[in-house]
Amino acid sequence: MIALSLAEIAEVVGGQTHDIPDPSVQVTGPVVRDSREAGPGSLFVAFAGERVDGHDFAASVVEAGAVAVLATRPVGVPAIVVDDVQAALGALARHVVQRLGATLVALTGSAGKTSTKDLIAQVLQRKAPTVFTPGSLNNEIGLPLTALSATEETRFLVLEMGARGIGHIRYLAGLTPPKVGLVLNVGSAHIGEFGGREQIAQAKGELVESLPEEGTAILNADDPYVRAMASRTKAKVIFFGESGEADVSAENVRLTDTGQPSFRLHTPSGASDVTMRLYGEHHVSNALAAAAVAHELGMSADEIAVALSEAGSLSRWRMEVTERPDGVTVVNDAYNANPESMKAALRALAAMGKGRRTWAVLGKMAELGDEALAEHDAVGRLAVRLNVSKLVAVGGREAAWLQLGAYNEGSWGEESVHVSDAQAAVDLLRSELRPGDVVLVKASRSVGLESVAQALVESGAEGEVSAR
Repeated sequence: MIALSLAEIAEVVGGQTHDIPDPSVQVTGPVVRDSREAGPGSLFVAFAGERVDGHDFAASVVEAGAVAVLATRPVGVPAIVVDDVQAALGALARHVVQRLGATLVALTGSAGKTSTKDLIAQVLQRKAPTVFTPGSLNNEIGLPLTALSATEETRFLVLEMGARGIGHIRYLAGLTPPKVGLVLNVGSAHIGEFGGREQIAQAKGELVESLPEEGTAILNADDPYVRAMASRTKAKVIFFGESGEADVSAENVRLTDTGQPSFRLHTPSGASDVTMRLYGEHHVSNALAAAAVAHELGMSADEIAVALSEAGSLSRWRMEVTERPDGVTVVNDAYNANPESMKAALRALAAMGKGRRTWAVLGKMAELGDEALAEHDAVGRLAVRLNVSKLVAVGGREAAWLQLGAYNEGSWGEESVHVSDAQAAVDLLRSELRPGDVVLVKASRSVGLESVAQALVESGAEGEVSAR
């Protein structure tokens, strides 16, 4: 974080200092909420959770070098006491962002946010120092913590914004007002919570409504819900996608023999060829979104193409490909799942597995509400249409729907199987995997199927496979 004294921070957040001998002492290290991350010069934010109360760690973080604790009560060590820690954290982030002068890029969408954020960050890092959201810390706590990690050298701040209801993105954009706002898509993720795509579009569009007149809205021309957001912003609009309206587009899209996308990138400043290190054709749209951001921030088509071609995956369990010594390929995409990302992952599996035996180890897609049965059935059917060799549906009712969809689409019989849990899936794979097979593992985060992928990777060619 930029250096601020405890007196300055107390004024910004409207707090009272307690047990602070010298209010001029500065916070020079990071702002953290995990006591294990506290170190010299840091500020520890004490959240009171259901199981753990951060206030209980006040003494230990100060002993580790933290300058003070942001708390809701005196804790016997230097502290700034406020009524609401979350609100205070947001106020501090807003203050720091205003002081920085960095260009703030915010993005949202139903699918692909984290992968696209990682691409944007890797491209912009070629131009100037860039800070970006780690993993998927895109909520009212993770976003301000990311913003507070910026320093005086930061020129670009790339923030992923998630939403679980109307007003969430408006709140986040108020904490960290963006100059560039990117909306990727409006899909089925969290549709059970929102109630429908129209409500999802309403929530995602709050990002472009927050942009200033001198800002830029970057919108997916191929998604009608997103394209319509152009009327909701006073900012300049840039479109990306396959549509004829797109300012940034791709031609000659193909997949390499290993399932990596290759295409010719077109931007208003020129064209250049891209071959990505990431897997799956769905990354073409993500790359175009990143290219549109980079173009708007002054990068040439050649610079963007080189950066996209060299960019890798920065966040775990997202199309994370491991080649085992025995020739089995494990694709760990188990961080999360929704209908759009599930179908994209299956298509990537089909492309990667040409001429090889393919396995789709799939579990529940959460928060789909009344659409759950139809969406799981559709994914099972798609696995058959893509000629996936084996479907292993893991879990309860939703897994049964996956298997039923596959069975009804192609009378698969032994080609689809329903197992109760991750260990049962591992036991099955241990007995049936052969050298050269490609295994995709994907489900919503709550299912925990990453244990299957990790067990397969750890097993290697000869070791015993075990989920844990």
